[in-house]
Amino acid sequence: MHAPPFRLAQTSRAGRSDDDATGSRLRATDACCAPSAEQLTQARRRRARLAELDPHLHCSVIGTCLSTHELRKLVPRFTDLDRQHASDLEIHHAAVELAIAGGPGSKALHKALDERYAGAIRRFDQARDEDALLALWNESLKNGDIPPAYWALMTHPYATMPVRQAAFGELHMLSHLVGAANRADIRRLVALEEENAALRDKVERQQNRLREISAQRDTVIEQLTEQVVRLTAQASRQPSADTAALTDEVQALQRKLTEADQRVALHTSRREAAEQRLQQEQGTVDALRESRDHALSLLRVVQSECQALERATLDALDQPGARRAQLAGVQGKRVVYVGGRPGSNAALKALVSSAGGEFIVHDGGLEDRKGLLAAALPGADFVVFPVDCIDHDSMNMLKRVCERHQVEYYPLRTASVASFIDLMTRLQTGGTAPESAPRASAFCLRHG
Repeated sequence: MHAPPFRLAQTSRAGRSDDDATGSRLRATDACCAPSAEQLTQARRRRARLAELDPHLHCSVIGTCLSTHELRKLVPRFTDLDRQHASDLEIHHAAVELAIAGGPGSKALHKALDERYAGAIRRFDQARDEDALLALWNESLKNGDIPPAYWALMTHPYATMPVRQAAFGELHMLSHLVGAANRADIRRLVALEEENAALRDKVERQQNRLREISAQRDTVIEQLTEQVVRLTAQASRQPSADTAALTDEVQALQRKLTEADQRVALHTSRREAAEQRLQQEQGTVDALRESRDHALSLLRVVQSECQALERATLDALDQPGARRAQLAGVQGKRVVYVGGRPGSNAALKALVSSAGGEFIVHDGGLEDRKGLLAAALPGADFVVFPVDCIDHDSMNMLKRVCERHQVEYYPLRTASVASFIDLMTRLQTGGTAPESAPRASAFCLRHG
C-alpha cells in the first residue's frame, strides 16, 4: 500500500509545489530587490511545519511519534480535558484536532517532536533528493527505529507527496503484523511458564545445596580451627624438629580452607545469577500474559458477533421471506448509520428494510455533506457508528447532536455486518450495549 485509501488534500490551490509557491512569493517583490539564487535555495529547504502537513496524516504522526504520557502533559494545556480522567482516545483526538487547527497547540506539538527527534532530523538533513530520503527511511525500518524516521521524513524539505504516501503505507502495514504476532506470543508464553517453573525448582535445589555447603563449611572451619589450636599448642611443647612438619600441615589446612571459601563464593554467584534471570523471565511472562488476556477478550467479542450472524443466517434459511428474528427490534424504527464501508452498508440496509425498519446511511463527510448528518439525527430512534471507519470530526459532532436531541447512539467495534447484528441482538434481548467499543485497529478511512 503506497497511498492512503482516501483523497489527499492538494498541496496548493493551482497544483503547484511548495518550491514553486515559495519562488512565486519571492519573485513578487520589486526587480531591484529580487532574491538571489542562494536565497531561493534556502527558502526551498525549509522544513514543513506540523500544521502544514496534509490533515489526513496528522493522526498517524501523533499516534506514532508521541506517547500517551507525553500527550497527557501537553494537550490539557490547550484544551478543557482533565489530565487524570480523560481516556487515551480523547487525548489522541484532542491532539489531532490541535495539529489540524494550527495555533499555539500545533506549535507546541511541533516543538516537542523536534526536541525529541533532533538526532533523526540532523541525520535526514543529509538527504538531498527523494531517493536518498527513501534510502534513509528503509534503513530505519530495518533497524526498527520508526518514530524518529517518520517525523524527520514527513517534515523534510525534499519530502514530496509520493514519498509521504510510501512511508504512510509501510507504517500502516506494520500495524497488521501485531495481530499475527499474538499467536506466537501465546505459544512463547506457555514455553516461558514451563521454563519459569523449571528455573524455580533449580533455584530451590541450589539454595538447599548452598545451605548444606555452608553448614559443612562452618563445621570444617570449626574442626580446622580446633586442630590448628591443638597443633600450635603441641608445637610450642615439642622440639624444633617437629615444628617444621606442623607448620607445613597448618599451611595445607589453610589452603583447604581457602579452596572451600572459593567453592562457596562460586555457588553463591551462580545462585544470584539464577535469581536475576528468574526475575527477568517473570517480567516477560507477565507482559505476555497481559497480551494473551487482551487477545482472548477480543476473541470473545468476535465469537459473540459470529454467533449472532450465524443465528440470523439460520433464521433466514428456516423462514424464507419472514422477518429476521435477530433484527425484530428495528421493526418500525429509524436507524441512522454513520461511516462504514459501501459493501457492508448496502447489506445492512437490506437487512433492516426486510425487518420492517428504515436504515439511513451517512458516510461521515467523505461524499455526503455533514449538514445532512445534523438534519437526519433528530428524527432517528437510535444512531450507530463503527469506530474503525469514521473520522474524529464526524464522531465528535455526532455525539454532540445526539446528546442535544436525546437520541441514543451506540459505537460498533468494526463496520462488519456481524458487529451490527450482535448489537441488535443485545438490545433485543434486554442486554446492555457496551459503553465503548472494544479496542480495534488504529487505522481509519479519514486519518489513516
